[in-house]
Amino acid sequence: MNEPPNRKPPVRRPIKRKKVVKTVVPAKTPLGKGKKAAKPFPTREQIAEFLKSRDDTVGKREIARAFHITGDDRVRLKQLLQEMAEDGQLEKRRGRRMRAPGAVLPNVAVLRIVAIDADGEALAQPVRWEEEEPPPRIVMAAEGRGQGALAVGDRVLARLQQDEDGGWTGRTMRRLETQADVRVVGVFRRGRDGQARIVPADKRARDTWPVREGDTGGARDGDLVEALVEASDRLGPRRTVVTARYGDAEDPRSISLIAIHTAGIPTEFRPKALAQAEAAEPAALGSRVDLRQVPLVTIDGADARDFDDAVWAEPDPDHPGGWHLIVAIADVAHYVPPGSPLDRDAFERGNSCYFPDRVVPMLPETLSNGLCSLRPDEDRACLAADLWIDAQGRLKRHRFRRGLMRSSARLTYEQVQAARNGQPDETTGPLLEPVIAPLYGAYEALLAAREKRGTLELDLPERKVQLGEDGRVASIGVRPRLDSHKLIEEFMIAANVAAAETLSDRSLPALYRVHDQPDRARVESLKEFLAPLGYTLSLGQVMRPRVFGQILERAQGRPEEPMVNEMVLRAQAQAVYSPDNLGHFGLALPRYAHFTSPIRRYADLTVHRGLIRLLGLGKDGATEEELSRLEEIGTHISVTERRAAQAERDAVDRYLASWLSDRIGAILPGRIGGVAKFGLFVKLDESGADGLVPISTLPDDYYDHDEAAHALVGRRWNRVFRLGARVRVRVTEADPLTGSTVFALVDAGHGADVEGLPPLAEPGRRGRPRPGSRPGFGPRRGPRR
Repeated sequence: MNEPPNRKPPVRRPIKRKKVVKTVVPAKTPLGKGKKAAKPFPTREQIAEFLKSRDDTVGKREIARAFHITGDDRVRLKQLLQEMAEDGQLEKRRGRRMRAPGAVLPNVAVLRIVAIDADGEALAQPVRWEEEEPPPRIVMAAEGRGQGALAVGDRVLARLQQDEDGGWTGRTMRRLETQADVRVVGVFRRGRDGQARIVPADKRARDTWPVREGDTGGARDGDLVEALVEASDRLGPRRTVVTARYGDAEDPRSISLIAIHTAGIPTEFRPKALAQAEAAEPAALGSRVDLRQVPLVTIDGADARDFDDAVWAEPDPDHPGGWHLIVAIADVAHYVPPGSPLDRDAFERGNSCYFPDRVVPMLPETLSNGLCSLRPDEDRACLAADLWIDAQGRLKRHRFRRGLMRSSARLTYEQVQAARNGQPDETTGPLLEPVIAPLYGAYEALLAAREKRGTLELDLPERKVQLGEDGRVASIGVRPRLDSHKLIEEFMIAANVAAAETLSDRSLPALYRVHDQPDRARVESLKEFLAPLGYTLSLGQVMRPRVFGQILERAQGRPEEPMVNEMVLRAQAQAVYSPDNLGHFGLALPRYAHFTSPIRRYADLTVHRGLIRLLGLGKDGATEEELSRLEEIGTHISVTERRAAQAERDAVDRYLASWLSDRIGAILPGRIGGVAKFGLFVKLDESGADGLVPISTLPDDYYDHDEAAHALVGRRWNRVFRLGARVRVRVTEADPLTGSTVFALVDAGHGADVEGLPPLAEPGRRGRPRPGSRPGFGPRRGPRR
C-alpha cells in the first residue's frame, strides 16, 4: 500500500537526513515550538498553472488559501494579480473572479444540445452560462456504438477539450434525463434474420431503428414510412412504432415525400379548414373599385398554378417621363379572416413549399388554385396598389384600393421576353404595344432607381430539375434569368415599399421584412478571405450594399467569381420577419414589407389585414389580438420559411443523387464549393450537384484546415485544395434516399488551387507531419480506408 504523503519517515531512516533538512532554514528565522516553516511566495508561473488546473473561475481568497498566503502578503498578492491581469496572464470575470486566459469552459460540464449542423454533428452549449459574451460552440463527438444519436434538447454530462484551433469538443459521459420522442422518416427493411428496421432518410442520422413485430403497422420491405421512436428511461433499444406508410421508397415520386415528412411539413388540412374553403363564394363588386376594364396581366413561370399578382402600367400624364403602375394582388384576407380554421392552418404552415413534382400549399387548392388565383377572364377580388413613379424610378405617391379585376391574359416569363425581343405569339401580339411595352418602360425607370441605390446583386444560379412522365429526372439545368423576371421583381418591390411606408407612416404595428447589416465578425472573416485575392474591404467605413457590389463587379469574369459570390452571401445576415423595422440591407431600403404573395406567404396576409384595418377597407382587417402577437407570428413564420427552404433544397439534392446514381464512375468537371476539416465539397458544373470528397481519399499527406483561407494544405508536400478551385471528380457514391453524394478527385497529385492566386505558404514552410502521424491522416481523423 502506498504511504500517505504527510506520514513521517520510517524509524529506520538515517537520523542525519533530519539534520540536512534543518540546515535549509535560515539562521535568522528560528522556529518556535509547534510552528511550521513559512511557505515561499508564489511566482507568476505558479499562479498561472494553478488557474489552468481549475475547472472554473476562482477568487483571490482561494488563491491565497492554496498558497498559504496570510497577513501583509495578501496586499502583495493583490498587486501581483493586478499586474498579471494587465499583462494578459489571467482574465478577470464577474464578482472579482479570475481564470486562465482562454480557459472558457471547465473540463467537465452539463451541456444542452442546441442544433444538428449540416454535417450531422451535434452542437451544444453549457446549461449554465453567466458570462457576458455568447457561449462557445461545442461540437459533440459521435456517440458510441449502440447509442442513439444526440437530439436537440438532450442534456448530457460531457468531458470538454479545447482544440488547437480554439474550438471545443465534447464527449458524452452520461445522458442526464429521458430522451424526448423522436419522429423518424425512412425505409422499412427486413434483414435475413427477419428483424425489421427503419433506415433513416436523414443523412445526418447514424443509426437504424429496430422495430418489434407488433409495431410494424403493416409495412412491407422497401416501404417509405414514418415512425415514432418513443422516449425511454431504460437501457437498451427504444421502442419504434410505424405510424404512417407512404408507398414504395423506390418510386421516384417518393423523393419529395421524404423531404416533406423529414422536415415535418403539414400536408393535410383539418376538416373544418377544408369545409370553410369549400363554402367560399366569389366576391361581389359591392363597394369595391371596378378594375375589370384595366388590362391587367399575370406573368409567372410556365409551371405555376397559383397566380396571385397582376400588373399594368401607363405613362403618367402629369409628370413627363413618369409612370402610373397598378399592382393587383389576390384578396386572400376576404376568404381567410383572423382566427378562423383556415387562418390557423395557414399560420401553422407559414408558407407554401415548392418541389419539382408537387406543391404543398399554404391554403387549400379550392382557394390557392381557385378563387384566390387571378385566372384570365374570371372576376377576382383584389387589393390593388396604385403607384406613381418619376422618370428616375422614385416612388412619389401611392394608394391602396380593394377592387374587382379580370385578368386579360396569363403570360409566362419566356412569352413576354420573346415578345419584347420581337417574337410575339398569338397571345402576346395584341398585347405588345398597349400592355407589354409600357411595362418595360416603367421597369427601366425602376431599374435606374435600383442601380442608384446600390443594391446587393449576387449571381447565384438556381438549379432546375425537369422530370419526365415517369417521375424520374429528365434533365437538370439552371433557371434562366430574363429581363421579364426582373420586371416583375421590381414591380413587386415597389408595391412592398408602398405597403411598408403606409403602415409605418401611420404607426400601425406591422410585420416588416428585415434584412439587417452584416455581423462585423463575418465581415472581418470575408476581409481575410478576400485579401489574398487582391480585394480590399475597409472595416472603418459604414457598411452599405454598394461596398459588396463593387467587389462583385470586380470579380465578374475572373476565375474566383463563383467563390467570391458565395463568400459575400455567407457574410450577410439572414432575412427575417419582425415588427421592429430595421430596414432591408440587401435592397438598400429603409422600409420594406411583404405584400405581394398572400396565397403562399402568411406574412403578406398579415400586411393585407393591416392595410384593410388602417385604411377602413372592410371589417376583416387585423384584430387587436393579431397585432399583439406580431412578434410571435414573425418568429414562427421565419422558422417555417427556413424549414421550407431546407426541404426544397433537400428534395433537389435527392433528385440530383438519383440522377447521379446512374452515373457511378463518371468523371465530371466542377469547383470546390466548400472546405471542411473532414474533406472538400465539390459542385458539379453541369448539374450543380454537391458531393463530398472525404479527406481520407486525398493524396497521402497530413492536411491542415486553413479556416481563414478556406483551404486544406498538405504539410509534407504543400498540396493546396482551396475554395473555388476547378477540379475533376469521379462519382463513387450517390444515395437518393439521403441525398448524399461522394466523389473522388481525379489527377489531384499537385493539389487544386485557384488560378492566379498567391500560394498559401512557401514549400517547406509547413514543417513535417506531427509525431506519430502517418500519410493519409487528417486532424483527429483515422487512417485512410
